[in-house]
Amino acid sequence: MFREITRFKQAIPKEDCIALLKTQLRGFLALLGDDDYPYVSPTNHYYNEEDGKLYFHSNMRGHKIDAMKKHPKASYCVLSDGYQIEGKRGLDFDSVIIFGHIEVVEDREKVYDICRKLSYQFFDDEEYIEHEIATSGKTTFMFALVPEHMTGKHVNEA
Repeated sequence: MFREITRFKQAIPKEDCIALLKTQLRGFLALLGDDDYPYVSPTNHYYNEEDGKLYFHSNMRGHKIDAMKKHPKASYCVLSDGYQIEGKRGLDFDSVIIFGHIEVVEDREKVYDICRKLSYQFFDDEEYIEHEIATSGKTTFMFALVPEHMTGKHVNEA
């Protein structure tokens, strides 16, 4: 059902894919949008090792939310920052693409827990994080991408 990568010699192992999901804080969520046009949204995520899902937070309304409710299949792409290898042209980088389906997180305590974990990826001001959860947590929409297929590869862009 899912295609394997064409340049299989550039494939990276699943462990490296997961490491990239844990260290890179942002990626691109692709959904089927209005009139079946692709809709891609840059977004931050939290990778949960316990269940293997990627979690996202959002406003409760908007194009992204409408798209995922209409068609819950999605893909998500994450890129490493890239680095220069001495003597080589172009940057080397790793990428991961995940295909899966969207699940809405209904349990408010889980929403707050994931919001904390997501927030701590960016800053460690506990007072600020708890204030934001207390004031905005009730209106935070949380969803997970449940992976069905994942590939990763190493590329030199030259």
